[in-house]
Amino acid sequence: MRIHFIAIGGSVMHQLAIALHQAGHLVSGSDDEIYEPSYSRLQKNGLLPTAIGWFPDKLSTNIDAVILGMHARKDNPELLQAQQLGLKIYSYPEYIYEHSRNKERVVVAGSHGKTTTTSMIMHVLKYNGYDFDYLVGSTSDGFEQQVRLTADAPVIVIEGDEYFASPIDLLPKFLHYKHHIGLLTGIAWDHINVYPDFDDYVKQFEKFVVQTPKAGTLVYCEEDNLTALVCGSNKIREDVTSLQYQTHPYSITNGLTYLQTEKGKVPLKVFGQHNLQNISGAKLVCNRLGITDEQFYAAIQHFKGANKRLELLAKKGNTHIFRDFAHAPSKMLATTQAVKEQFAEQQLVVCAELHTFSSLNKNFLPQYAHTLAEADVAAVYFNPKTIAHKKLAAISVEDVKNGFQRADLQVFMDIEAMKQFLQNQNWAKANLLLMSSGTFDNVNLEELQSWIG
Repeated sequence: MRIHFIAIGGSVMHQLAIALHQAGHLVSGSDDEIYEPSYSRLQKNGLLPTAIGWFPDKLSTNIDAVILGMHARKDNPELLQAQQLGLKIYSYPEYIYEHSRNKERVVVAGSHGKTTTTSMIMHVLKYNGYDFDYLVGSTSDGFEQQVRLTADAPVIVIEGDEYFASPIDLLPKFLHYKHHIGLLTGIAWDHINVYPDFDDYVKQFEKFVVQTPKAGTLVYCEEDNLTALVCGSNKIREDVTSLQYQTHPYSITNGLTYLQTEKGKVPLKVFGQHNLQNISGAKLVCNRLGITDEQFYAAIQHFKGANKRLELLAKKGNTHIFRDFAHAPSKMLATTQAVKEQFAEQQLVVCAELHTFSSLNKNFLPQYAHTLAEADVAAVYFNPKTIAHKKLAAISVEDVKNGFQRADLQVFMDIEAMKQFLQNQNWAKANLLLMSSGTFDNVNLEELQSWIG
């Protein structure tokens, strides 16, 4: 097939393009901005557009399918050309569903933990020799790509988010996949640019729950109050199997976390209560796919985590430097608590970057109240240019302090000042946690050890 991608540089779009290219399809694409790592990956596979921008003449009646990314706009010239020519236009979740109609579809949804839980399920299935397709939001150990699509794999494991599918399809992505097994990790308001109303945000997850088919399975974390409310027994039909999970029993010894099981302790390479919840959810899904408890525990102890999810960047003496993708309030809270619990005897210095539309919105900032309470030293960085680029109202240092409800919060708008602040800390018995969905203004994270002396 000849397949053209509009906004090929997207985090999943470029991975899907590569997967289809490797499957033998003729793939082309366009975008008005392509950043790393999409740029290098597309270039490596010969799919990098020769010029940046939109070129309607790339579209013709020879194109079998157009896949439209959310980064494009309704008036995108290539989209308008495709519509005029009557070409078949898919959002990428629509395309994934069409490809997996005859597969058992596992979809992991929730405001947090989606990528890690999906990666855990993938890791366990691969470890035990299962054949499956997948779509996940980040790479992890043992998986070079984020998307795998084959003709023969009987199962596909999908990370499903609540964002709109495309600029002309405002259905949440996870509703397109029509799961047989659905997992809901937790619900905490996010994406205020897409769902400015909290109730409307929650309704998307209610739709996900209701969509579970006859003889299907819904797995959810009952320790999350809102999730438990949305998935309560009165909300789930009798013809649906409902499975609840909690934080897996565990212990921490000398900075290492162990699962407590009927057959003894299982050492882990990951830590934090949220990850122990993710493990419980992943286990229930894997059980439904035929994995025994023994097989699950044998595999999960080798799971190293998804990229940028509590990732250890460096270790210098007793000082650990972690990076996490956390940007939403619930993610910041869980990640901060995880590192503090794991290294209870050490000071914890946290630096969080406000980078998303929600986090830079003055009206949303109060959602971050007390999320950094577990940090011994807390700092927040934001770039006013990012706010201007997103066409948001300016925020002040006081707005951020009031939002986080922490009087001693250090707030920086100059990345060099933040680096100097870190260099001035006493790192003899302290750890550093960096949290952002951005890049801290493209700081070279390999130089982190020099930040801490």
